[in-house]
Amino acid sequence: MQDKIKIAYFAGSMKPGQDGVTRVLYKIIEYLNKNGIENIFFSPVIPLEFEQPTRMFEVPSFTIPLYKEYKFAVPGIKYFEESLKNFAPDILHINSPCSLGYAAVKYGQKNNLPVVATYHTHFPSYAKYYKVKALENWGWNYLRSLYNKCEAVYVPSLPIMKELSMQGLGTIQFLPHGVDTEVFNPSFKSLEWKESIGCKNKKIILYSGRLVWEKDLKVFADTYGIITAKRNDAVFVLVGDGPIRLELQEMMPNAVFLGYQSGNSLSTVYSSSDIFAFPSTTETFGNVTVEAMASGIPPVCVRAGGAYGIINEGVTGLIAEPHNAESFAGKILYFLDNEVKRHDIGLNALKYSHAQSWDTIISRLLQSYTGIIDNYKKTLLYKTIKAA
Repeated sequence: MQDKIKIAYFAGSMKPGQDGVTRVLYKIIEYLNKNGIENIFFSPVIPLEFEQPTRMFEVPSFTIPLYKEYKFAVPGIKYFEESLKNFAPDILHINSPCSLGYAAVKYGQKNNLPVVATYHTHFPSYAKYYKVKALENWGWNYLRSLYNKCEAVYVPSLPIMKELSMQGLGTIQFLPHGVDTEVFNPSFKSLEWKESIGCKNKKIILYSGRLVWEKDLKVFADTYGIITAKRNDAVFVLVGDGPIRLELQEMMPNAVFLGYQSGNSLSTVYSSSDIFAFPSTTETFGNVTVEAMASGIPPVCVRAGGAYGIINEGVTGLIAEPHNAESFAGKILYFLDNEVKRHDIGLNALKYSHAQSWDTIISRLLQSYTGIIDNYKKTLLYKTIKAA
């Protein structure tokens, strides 16, 4: 049955490479197309038609203030109802708890279709980060009301899964993300690239991700101050863009800001760096961490959020205390001072990444779809018979 099901996906954005979520979704598209599985995507942000690897439908939306790369879908099912009926899916998969995801759940209930979700973004932690307790409580109430209507909620890391369970989400299943080891691997290492950005004979400490405060980049900036005061051979390099870039550039005057990177350029940045530093406590998984590991560089993360669940402390990376620049800097300095250990942990990280095949993980996702569809149909049939 697996090759006959039809799947409709709902996402906050389908701009290629925009963030970790879109990278995951494009890997799913690649797998589905390769295996002849029909799929369609609904989103307020889609690429031009000639750039679309599958059928995509743009829903009406409005721009999010201060963050124009993302848009908020106009609430309601009427904007995609006809297109979805014409596609006739067997299952709906939402990838954001936004208005579009909520509308998809409503559509599934109305049309007796199973709905599943992936918990990509830990929104309640954003409210906690900005110390808005009322918004945090509202966020958890909203997520419970939305996700508990789904047949399954796929969670990519065990620490986040534990937190969701404690918050009363009852349909969670562990399903990690993968990494493409052909895209991210040590073969892209380039001494010429290091020289081109003025880092010849320097140790590069890399951050990759959106430039937003909820990624704990204040900690990163403070860490920069601690390390650059002690070492003149360390250079901080940041990949990504966002609304706080100018502020960070003022806080980290000698850091290298590369902006948005993709393709071979991104692969080269990863593999040519020496340490990956990721202070975020708000991740559900942290795709960038496993991408760094696949590139052969050891990560330093913190004891909170999804990235923490990827690392075996002292074996595949180092773990610092969250919201603590002294602790975070200490772990980075350990790597800077111990070249052999940095090399060995980088090799262990590389080995770990090769066990995270996208094909294996997406195959598990498809198996889950099949079981959910079968069980849903049996439940509907039972309810029909009982009602008669």
